[in-house]
Amino acid sequence: MTISTQFYWAAGLSLYVLAVLFLTRLPYRKMVERGMEPIRAVYYNRKIVHMLAGGVGSVMVPLVFTDPWYPLVSGLLLTLLLDVAHVTGLRFYWFQTGENRNDVKFALMWATSVSLLWWILENPWLAILPSLYMAFGDGVTGIVRNAVIRKRSKNPIGNVFMLLVCAPMGWIIGGLATPAIPLWGLLSAIVATVIERYEFGPIDDNILITVSASAVLLLGTYWGPLM
Repeated sequence: MTISTQFYWAAGLSLYVLAVLFLTRLPYRKMVERGMEPIRAVYYNRKIVHMLAGGVGSVMVPLVFTDPWYPLVSGLLLTLLLDVAHVTGLRFYWFQTGENRNDVKFALMWATSVSLLWWILENPWLAILPSLYMAFGDGVTGIVRNAVIRKRSKNPIGNVFMLLVCAPMGWIIGGLATPAIPLWGLLSAIVATVIERYEFGPIDDNILITVSASAVLLLGTYWGPLM
């Protein structure tokens, strides 16, 4: 794929992500109008952004890019945009809060994990796996907890659903490696699911999920297939 084609894809996907960021104001308004607490609507929206922006963006990476620089630069620009919104006080109030900057950490970890794993493993599918856990796995987890517990929490019910989402992804994408490492992929999903329950000050679950899953995949690639 030519450089110009990849650039156009990067620009198009960036516009798509921006559209997701702004259009999610609509479901926020609907939820609040129907009597939902604004903070709960924010948490729902944040998970929608996780999946539609981070998740869809992750899947597109190995399909349209042949160079990890494009997702790295695009992800860092998004990180900058989200951080500036916090710093200036002009937050995207329908998914950002003054309580934390987890959305910024999500974008940063997406950009760095995808690009670094791609460079190290030379496999774009393995490279996106931790970000898929962070986007779809943690996204489903948050939605389930918000619906059942009705507030931001670390209730284990969310982890059950996260594993149901992440385990098949780990197995299938792990099988795309050369040599295939489906069991290591599955193990990375289990580790990411367990570690999601924890936060250590500024080190939130977005950081822990990507770092832990990446570590397992690196170990699995070095060690080789378990069967």
